[in-house]
Amino acid sequence: MTTQVGGPYFDELEVGMSFDSAPSLTLTDGLASTHRAISGERLRLPLDHPLSSRVTGAAAPLASPALAWDVAIGQSTLATHHVKANLFYRGLRFHRQAHVGDTLRTRAEVVGLRQNAERPGRAATGLAALRVTCVDQHDRAILDFYRCAMLPLGGAPDPDRTIPHQDLSTIGPSTNPTWTVPDGWDLAPLRRPGTRPAAELVGERFAVSGDVVSSAPELARLTLNIAAVHHDERVSGTRLVYGGHTISLALAQATRAFPELVTVLGWQSCDHTGPVTEGDTLTSLIEVIAAQPLAEGTALHLRSLVSAHAGAAEARPVLDWRFVALFA
Repeated sequence: MTTQVGGPYFDELEVGMSFDSAPSLTLTDGLASTHRAISGERLRLPLDHPLSSRVTGAAAPLASPALAWDVAIGQSTLATHHVKANLFYRGLRFHRQAHVGDTLRTRAEVVGLRQNAERPGRAATGLAALRVTCVDQHDRAILDFYRCAMLPLGGAPDPDRTIPHQDLSTIGPSTNPTWTVPDGWDLAPLRRPGTRPAAELVGERFAVSGDVVSSAPELARLTLNIAAVHHDERVSGTRLVYGGHTISLALAQATRAFPELVTVLGWQSCDHTGPVTEGDTLTSLIEVIAAQPLAEGTALHLRSLVSAHAGAAEARPVLDWRFVALFA
């Protein structure tokens, strides 16, 4: 007898199911350095350990927020091994910033299901909404968010099963978060003379030059992402790049546009508007939406529109990301 190894198909999911058996992962210097080599991020605190200690008060350096969310997304793919596409993320919020040395583990719970209308010549699919929560080695909440994945049905779904048609448009947090500077942080060492006040940036746009997408399967493996579409081109005819890879490159481009960006506090939304393949070159157009004064520093609301370029082909939109960044 041969047992097929992999996660559930759409018709095997039920609301309330949870997946939490992915290996825990310790954030090491090596892991952080490899992630940075793929993403090119330039956040000051993960790069400068003495500065990180002065600002955060912790002996261990700050880990990149992109590394933390990439690990959480990767660990959640126990539920989405057969994913065909990730449609969106909603309401990601950092409850605590992760540091090198922290060990992350993640739980994904099915909170909504909707089967798509069947189309001639296409395999049947459905949308699964997941609530993803990530904690550290002390069970302290690091981040949580919602994601929506499109999954195929299995080869022989039960004809008598109830076909789910939930409205997934309301998936996400029920209230808007209150953005604050992480507890115990002192932003004074980050302030440099002559820097424009963050509030003056509202309404401006910044176009950032391109970055090639490379080491895509390596990043998926690094972050425990087992979705087959990122590893096996036979799944969809081409190997798709992990969505977290695109988002991490978008953050790297934002750090070039805004050297004063301290960290990411959360996302309002993140929509994958098109597929990305290895070898594509990504560019960003970043708009400053709003500036929210905090007790210390500013929460800057940003929108990043990412486009992919391949040879002489027309640029194609691949990401619409709305996030909140902390500025000193």
